[in-house]
Amino acid sequence: MRSFDFSPLYRSTVGFDRLFGLLDAATKADDGAPTYPPYNIEVRSEDHYRVTMAVAGFSRDEIQIETQDGSLVISGKHAADTASRTFLHRGIAGRGFERRFELADHVRVEGASLENGLLHVDLVRELPEAAKPRRVEIQTGSSDRTIEADRKVA
Repeated sequence: MRSFDFSPLYRSTVGFDRLFGLLDAATKADDGAPTYPPYNIEVRSEDHYRVTMAVAGFSRDEIQIETQDGSLVISGKHAADTASRTFLHRGIAGRGFERRFELADHVRVEGASLENGLLHVDLVRELPEAAKPRRVEIQTGSSDRTIEADRKVA
């Protein structure tokens, strides 16, 4: 994979350092990135998303969901197994995990549920009033005209 140097962009921009950090991390991602547990990211509507993660064998008390510094962190750790069991074959992964997802601005966790071994985390994007389209009054000489601002916020 190619290596990009984002340092010239840091010199000429203000407030985009988080974006450049994400780009830098994405270009340096190695092929040995964790694949456990598997997950889906689904767009449910224009402002609603769902992260679904396969967490078979984990109980609700063994999974923790946190948001911190614009990241969604989902981790799981099994409670200590005190029962002595003998396995002929052990194919079900019982290891702990931690998955991080970077959240866009104004995205928050709406709720989470665990059913049939799948953890569903619902996310919603809520734009503040200042970021929504607004009406702008234009006044010229003797006549007043009102136009709608046609900007769309992504």
